[in-house]
Order: sequence, then C-alpha cells, then structure tokens
Amino acid sequence: MTGPARLPLLFLDVDGPLIPFGAEPQRYPAYALGPGLRGADTNPLLSRINPRHGAELAALPCELVWATTWMDEANECIAPLLGLQPLAVVAWPEPSDLDGQDERDGLHWKTRALVDRAAGRPFVWVDDEATDTDRAWVAAHHEGYALVHRVDARVGLTDGDYAALAAWLGQPFGAEPR
Repeated sequence: MTGPARLPLLFLDVDGPLIPFGAEPQRYPAYALGPGLRGADTNPLLSRINPRHGAELAALPCELVWATTWMDEANECIAPLLGLQPLAVVAWPEPSDLDGQDERDGLHWKTRALVDRAAGRPFVWVDDEATDTDRAWVAAHHEGYALVHRVDARVGLTDGDYAALAAWLGQPFGAEPR
C-alpha cells in the first residue's frame, strides 16, 4: 500500500520575488504589517513586502520552502509579515570545487542544491536570478517534474506569476516527468 501523494515543493527566494528591487521604500509601512514583528522596524527592505503574498502562497497546492540567503531569518522576519507558519529552509552546502566551473558555465549557485533537496520530487523554483542554463541543468539532472520560474526583480511576484504557478502546480504529476 502506498502513502498519500506528497505535494510538490515550491522553493522560494526572498530578494526579488518578495522584496522587489524597484519598489518604493515604505510602500507597505511596517506599522501596517504588524507592530513588534522582528525586523519590521530595523530592516527598511521589509516595507517592500506586499502582505498579500502570504495568502497567495498559502493557496498554492505545494509545500513552501525558503530558498534564500535569509536562511532562518526568513522565518523570523518574513513569514510573520505574510501570515505564514515557519517554513522549511534549504541548507546551502559549503563552497566546493564545482562552484568556479558552475559560475563559468552560467549555472546559478543554488541549482545543484535545489535538485538535491527535491530528491526526485516535483518542484518549482521561484527566483529572480534563474536562467535558461539552470532550466537545462535541472531538466538533465532532475528525475521528476520541475519548473524554474523567473520573477522580474523590479516588480516581484505578480498576479501573472501566481497564475502560472497555480497552473503548473495544478497538473497531475504522473510517472513521466515534464
């Protein structure tokens, strides 16, 4: 007997997708996001986070995982602003001899770690730095379904991004990937 199907993973970057670089500072004032939240009054970038993202992300049929250099701080500072429970966090590996070659080849430093973390499970990677090189590498090295979704860092996640993610996550994931 097999257990219940596991939801696809959604690896979520913070800088760019949730904190757009083109957003006006104080777009979502910290007091509107909830006084007393850790970091809300000390990190001006947090005022760029649209609190609506929490409900949009929670509505997606997936398991959310932070894939960011914020690491555990994403749970301390960002999850409360979005009304999300603490999420799993990708533990980034120590630098290796492959890093220099990957950089020369144009492969993002997160790509290998995310494929390893997914371990064959369907996943979406939402990032503002992912490229076609990363898509090709994932297609060649990941045994399951995968979507590498690039977000425009100037505006962050949009309704169009959420529609694309929901459509991909809503498909049946059968035995044959892609």
